[in-house]
Amino acid sequence: MTQAHLKAGVAKASQSWLVKETVYASIIPADIPHPGKDTDSALASIDAQQSSSRPRRGWLHLTVHGRGGRWLILTAGLIALLFLIPTFSILRSVLEPAGDVWHHLASTVLTTYLLNSLWLVLGVGCGTLLMGVSTAWLVTLCRFPGRKIFEWALVLPMAVPAYVMAYTYTDFLQYSGPVQETLREFTGWTARDYWFPQVRSLGGAIAMLSLVLYPYVYIMARSAFMEQSVCALEVSRTLGCGPWSSFRRVALPLARPAIVGGLALALMETLADFGTVAFFGVQTFTTGVVRAWFSLGDRTAAAQLSAVLLGLVFMILLLEQTSRGKRRYHQATTRYQELPGYRLKGWRRVAAFTACFLPLFLGFLLPAVILIKMSVEAGDQQFGPRFFELVGNSFTLAGLTALLAVGLALLMAYAVRLAPTAVTRAAARLASLGYAIPGTIIAVGVLIPFARFDNWLDALLTRYFGFGSGLLLTGTLAALVFAYLVRFMAVSMNSVEASLLKVRPSMDDAARSLGEGPLGTLRRIHAPIIRGGLLSAALVVFVDVMKELPATLVMRPFNFDTLAVQAYNLASDERLTEASTSALTIVAVGTLPVILLTRAIARSRPGHNGA
Repeated sequence: MTQAHLKAGVAKASQSWLVKETVYASIIPADIPHPGKDTDSALASIDAQQSSSRPRRGWLHLTVHGRGGRWLILTAGLIALLFLIPTFSILRSVLEPAGDVWHHLASTVLTTYLLNSLWLVLGVGCGTLLMGVSTAWLVTLCRFPGRKIFEWALVLPMAVPAYVMAYTYTDFLQYSGPVQETLREFTGWTARDYWFPQVRSLGGAIAMLSLVLYPYVYIMARSAFMEQSVCALEVSRTLGCGPWSSFRRVALPLARPAIVGGLALALMETLADFGTVAFFGVQTFTTGVVRAWFSLGDRTAAAQLSAVLLGLVFMILLLEQTSRGKRRYHQATTRYQELPGYRLKGWRRVAAFTACFLPLFLGFLLPAVILIKMSVEAGDQQFGPRFFELVGNSFTLAGLTALLAVGLALLMAYAVRLAPTAVTRAAARLASLGYAIPGTIIAVGVLIPFARFDNWLDALLTRYFGFGSGLLLTGTLAALVFAYLVRFMAVSMNSVEASLLKVRPSMDDAARSLGEGPLGTLRRIHAPIIRGGLLSAALVVFVDVMKELPATLVMRPFNFDTLAVQAYNLASDERLTEASTSALTIVAVGTLPVILLTRAIARSRPGHNGA
């Protein structure tokens, strides 16, 4: 046999195996052995041997096949640097001399900003932990009526933006609202005869944010409880532990890293909130940044306030990391089967149902009913061409950002796969840093360098060519979309990276042996296999952009409004009923990905039988 015949035979065999592997990966469940292979574990062993045999890559040594791969990695690094511009811009403002506005803010309201922000973090942290962990444990390990529905329904409050919740409960609980009117009609009291809690207060803001943010803790805690081995729980029961003791001494320590991670996300969203605290009149750093920029006209003071808020965010991230210390929580067995269920009876059954129903009722069902009622009875008086223009603006921004975010995330995640060095990993992490930064800070961090660039270019063209360029970036949709990308890149990166990890390295080797370069392998092999993860990432980014308020409010072009901005403007004018139409649309759009997310979590546990 000639060498040409040998090469042709090897290529044909590799191509046949590659096609089979692609088909099997897409249509055959993971627990069914593949034809022509012993089991999936055999393939995993081969991949592990291949990975261990590959040379280790240092900080800068890139073992990449093909010119396209090198350009891919270089582009990923440039994207990471581009996404760091807002953060560098904010940190640079610390070095600038403080003006009169900053001294005025520091001597009058800076302490208030700090204390209110800390009280918000403390209150929301306690509320989200209490609701998220307790409901996650009940629906995972206990058996009571309605548990199957609560498993997915408890995530629905995540679809409601906090500022929409604030508008809804203000209309419901204010003096002229249905609750107090019914109370006065039933008792005959006047306004001076009774005391009613003020919803537009710091306590009200804590309650609103807790109701919409507890799903972060619930999702992470439930995933951790579902991934726990049945052996540890069975051992605790044989040692005399009841349900409460098993939860406190076994399940909770094992789930601690996931719970703290969910809590950190909730607290960062708390510090990033603008619509709720602004509507309730609670002075925090986010409201201070907007006030310094728009009302006082001092971008340096706004940037310096943003730097303080950025420091609080990084402090939360640091506390989350250091709280773990050197402790590690691992499963010591791979035995997974249906989790043991504690069947509740009597008052315990009623208490479990109530504990799960209240967060769902207060966080989603009641606001949804109120919004529907307000929208049907009055709604937005501008419903018609103006409303559909707002819908078109919102969908255009969300769709464009989702498409770009998924494309850039795929590029960066694939660059890490091609050359998993410290440099490429750091680039991916830095590009995802924006999710920890409030939208208000990102808006200020984008506007300052973009305005400087526009001014520099305009002066340059005027000096040498006699005409100016005007504002090319500042106040444009391009700048707004860039701010969205910086803010939500981490959302798409996490989904795309998780999907790429499921594609075996042996498939890259097979594609390369068939003559495909890195870009061809990505386009023809990886993208079709992970299209489900790409669609999920796009859907989540789409909804996040639809709900984003502070960055949109600060950076939108003139006469360009979205549903979120419309709802905020109407609510700020106390036209709460008219704001219901835009708010209800945002909630409806956000409900679908939330339901899909819960279904994915339910199927993620090893040993899940699909029942």
